[in-house]
Amino acid sequence: MTNAVYDVLIVGGGPAGSTLAWSLRNSGLKIAILDKQIFPRDKVCAGWVTPAVIEELGLDIDDYQQGRTLQPIYGFRVSRIGQREVEASYSETDSPASYSIRRSEFDHYLLERSGAEMILGEKFKGMTKTEDGWLVNDKYPAKLVVGAGGHFCPVVREMGSRLGSSETIVAAQEIEFEMSEQQAAASPIEANVPELLFCEDLKGYGWVVRKGNFLNIGLGREDNHKLSEHVATFRKMLIEQGKIPEDTPEKFHGHAYLLYPRATRPLLQDGVLIIGDAAGLAYPESGEGIRPAVESAMLAAQVIQQVKGDYSQTSLMQYKTELEARLGKRETKEVMDYLPGWFKQSLAGVLLSTQWFVRNYVVEKWFLHSEQDPLVTKLADSKSTL
Repeated sequence: MTNAVYDVLIVGGGPAGSTLAWSLRNSGLKIAILDKQIFPRDKVCAGWVTPAVIEELGLDIDDYQQGRTLQPIYGFRVSRIGQREVEASYSETDSPASYSIRRSEFDHYLLERSGAEMILGEKFKGMTKTEDGWLVNDKYPAKLVVGAGGHFCPVVREMGSRLGSSETIVAAQEIEFEMSEQQAAASPIEANVPELLFCEDLKGYGWVVRKGNFLNIGLGREDNHKLSEHVATFRKMLIEQGKIPEDTPEKFHGHAYLLYPRATRPLLQDGVLIIGDAAGLAYPESGEGIRPAVESAMLAAQVIQQVKGDYSQTSLMQYKTELEARLGKRETKEVMDYLPGWFKQSLAGVLLSTQWFVRNYVVEKWFLHSEQDPLVTKLADSKSTL
């Protein structure tokens, strides 16, 4: 057994886990990250981050671009499958509306700069309660364990949750591959204008995102019934339209996540916090999980420092309070939730062909969350008033 006693042991080295460690780097706490993978590792994700995430992470763009993909986005091409496309464009003289990244590079970069001790290539096998906290994998003593292991996070399972059995998930399948020079030259997909295609029944959407010579194609649906058939039909349609190469691989990779309003997972207990996709924090309109993952980690870091070693459930409850203040209460419904499906589909057919709606709602509100200031600003403001 190791002699080290960790103040915080983070299970999962993705953006949530690495951001938590990075946010605590000057706290004086002993921190480690445990992950079953060796980084860099492949990660299924459409892969774009907003300027708000760049700011929240304090990302040095010039440094990040050294040998990594950071594709500026200056617009989105939006449609309902089978209908005309509407483009929301931004001037290239302004700052990018967003950035495309490759998750294998992005996650590795964040992990390397986190400042935490790395325990990589080792699975989480369980944790046992001790007088001072937990003993993870029978050899890592920790006062606080943080679950940041994504949708299937083993720490959440350890808390007694039956993952997947009673949860309304969004299931997605996607692929990212490097195009040949010939394919790249023939591709009509603009690197700075990703394409979003909403399903006819509005239960999900597909995307085509170009990142230099890499192409990312995927489809996600809240109703995962016959998902592979939906994906195959989507792929065939894109080929017929000439948007993707005819020999685009047929085998897509799957992943799942939970939308915040409908997730029921526990966020904490004595000596345990759950952050990122493990907590089910994806935005309900777009399914984006990177920004809420990063922000949950920042809020968790703030609470961890405030409780000064008291990791009881009562002390950690402030994390839940802060998260709800940021993302809202769970199980909240909007007017559209009460409308019949046929009406929503008919309305969507009109709205998704309207320039004003696509730009101001689909892009600005649903995908970019432009109305919400970066969390780093709010944290700085709150600290200045203390």
